[in-house]
Amino acid sequence: MVDGTKGSLWDATAARSTPWPELKGELGADVAIVGGGYTGCAAALAAASAGASVVLLESHDIGRGASGLTGGQVIPGLKYDPDELEAMFGAELGPRLVAAIGSVGDEVFGLIEKHRIDCEATRKGWLQPAISARTLDMVKRRCDQWARRGAPATFVDRARLGELIGTDRYLGGWEDRRAGHVQPLSFNRGLAAAARRAGAEIFVRSPARQLARDGSRWLLRSDSGAVRANAVIIGTNGYTDALWPGLSRTVVPMISMQAATEPLPAELGARILSQGHCASDTRRLLWYYRRDAAGRLLMGGRAPFRENLGPADAVNLRAAVDTLFPWLRGVPFAYHWGGRVAMTKDHLPHLHQLAPGVWTALGYNGRGVGLAPLLGRYLAELVAGKRPDDIPFPVTAMRPIFGYPFTRTVARALIRYYRMRDRLEVE
Repeated sequence: MVDGTKGSLWDATAARSTPWPELKGELGADVAIVGGGYTGCAAALAAASAGASVVLLESHDIGRGASGLTGGQVIPGLKYDPDELEAMFGAELGPRLVAAIGSVGDEVFGLIEKHRIDCEATRKGWLQPAISARTLDMVKRRCDQWARRGAPATFVDRARLGELIGTDRYLGGWEDRRAGHVQPLSFNRGLAAAARRAGAEIFVRSPARQLARDGSRWLLRSDSGAVRANAVIIGTNGYTDALWPGLSRTVVPMISMQAATEPLPAELGARILSQGHCASDTRRLLWYYRRDAAGRLLMGGRAPFRENLGPADAVNLRAAVDTLFPWLRGVPFAYHWGGRVAMTKDHLPHLHQLAPGVWTALGYNGRGVGLAPLLGRYLAELVAGKRPDDIPFPVTAMRPIFGYPFTRTVARALIRYYRMRDRLEVE
């Protein structure tokens, strides 16, 4: 039952948007930033707060891309568990990297508190429920590894998990109390407003068309203006285009779709995530879900490879809701929307120095609400002169994916395979 949906819930409920100008004419700056999502706005805020002159160009409106369309879950960690990351990155960088990715909740909720961002911020924790005995063992290991590093992580047995989520479909899971959720578009707009108060100049509907060397500086051209800057930060993630040759071929943009009900009546919603958690399970094509401040239920998952999603594309989300909460089968979705998730071949975010003075971070693999503000700050620190060895994240060379034109074909095949494996495993 998805007919009559209204588009993005975040558009309908976000904090009021600031009337940003378009770039007209030529400006100079210490730092030019491309992209008005979490990465760009966090970098602009950090750089301007440190005293740099900053100009940010956004091609549409603030939050128009993934940052304003995401599920809003702030989840520490990556695909790999702490022990794996420390083995991958070594005894010096590995523990620092693990500590950094574990701190994203502090980063996001710290920004919200410091800058008084009105974005329905809720820090009640995240649940990762297991769909099978195999994944139950996996979450036990993950929970134990984070707990050994001091995280407020707790294994949750099947009975208790059923009470917290409101369903008996899982075998158990773990709780990470560092996590939480936000109204993502409001958070993005709040970051942009905080950056402006710090002194950054922000321009919308001003797409960056060309980036080239201009003597000792960089020249960034838009349709009706230009910026000359000492350094450039590209923060376009899943919406990366041809501005920097080859960069768009380092990530594979996937489409994630969400749907939401209207506020649930107490008799239907009281059992569902009653303690304010957000959740995403252990499916290969995971289901992620939560309630918003008004009591709506939001469900998200993988969608077809196209931007113009319609109500009929929410069929898998409808099945997810009906499976977990069968008493909601008569409750229709009131909203549906989708956005890009930038995936990388190695399932890790990438931070690159593309040329002297040109930096980027992208490829958050579904964890961008927490990672993008953190890496945006790191980019600002690198532009200001901090040595790459002094930040707790690897700076790597840009490597476009070999055979990139075929990645979508491969991804489609993998999605079909993963969906079959999930169905067999949970049954």
